Amino acid sequence: MGVLNTAGYETVKVRFANGICHLQLHRPEAGNTISTRLVQECADVVRFAEEHATILVLEGLPEVFCWGADFGELAAGGDEAGNGESPAAALYDLWLSLAFGSFVSVAHVRGKANAGGLGFVAACDIVVCADTVTFSLSELLFGLMPACVLPFLTRKVGPARSNYITLMTQPFTAQQAVTWGLVDVSADDSGNPLRRHLLRLRYLPKTGVTRYKKYLRDLDDILLPSRDKAVAANQEVFSDVENLRKIERYVKTGQFPWEGE
Repeated sequence: MGVLNTAGYETVKVRFANGICHLQLHRPEAGNTISTRLVQECADVVRFAEEHATILVLEGLPEVFCWGADFGELAAGGDEAGNGESPAAALYDLWLSLAFGSFVSVAHVRGKANAGGLGFVAACDIVVCADTVTFSLSELLFGLMPACVLPFLTRKVGPARSNYITLMTQPFTAQQAVTWGLVDVSADDSGNPLRRHLLRLRYLPKTGVTRYKKYLRDLDDILLPSRDKAVAANQEVFSDVENLRKIERYVKTGQFPWEGE
């Protein structure tokens, strides 16, 4: 097995054991939000896992799984991917890799998952969460939309439910997430079902998983056709001057768009 050099990582923690890659989103100073660097580092780990892991476990922090886009980075204008690819395209492709990569992707969710955090969850094959988790899509409150999240969320819960979640912008519970099909298992101590799932999944051969995930990709009629539309819609809302003003104001003052100037 090759060796992944994680010495330079700043936004994730990684460990490998018995064919399992444990990838933790780790930006406690920024609410575990999604930055350009986090996407790049996750993509690097996922590429390595494609070759060397049968299972990839994606985790956040105990208090927050992932809170969505880093508004601070957006307000500062520092969201360029650095390789000619848009940040939205890089994030969408990362989620595609979680959905169709040659491993079983397992999301272990604790705390809060909002906006792009739901994209990470919905991209994974299997989702295990704690009973106390809350999920939400808050984008529309800022005049944005969960453009890249929606294809992945729709694949899990269907178009009517994903539309409802988007429009209401309200948090929903782990129990609702199970009922709607976003989450497979919820428990008081989510570590227990996670361990049970990993004990079973470890019997799967890498070759079998690789062929199966390739077949899933060949069958896909939602995620791949939606990519360019999702990226274009994301770029449209994040290039709107009024939306950017709302984001900058929120970062500086903590005030939401509907609150007084």
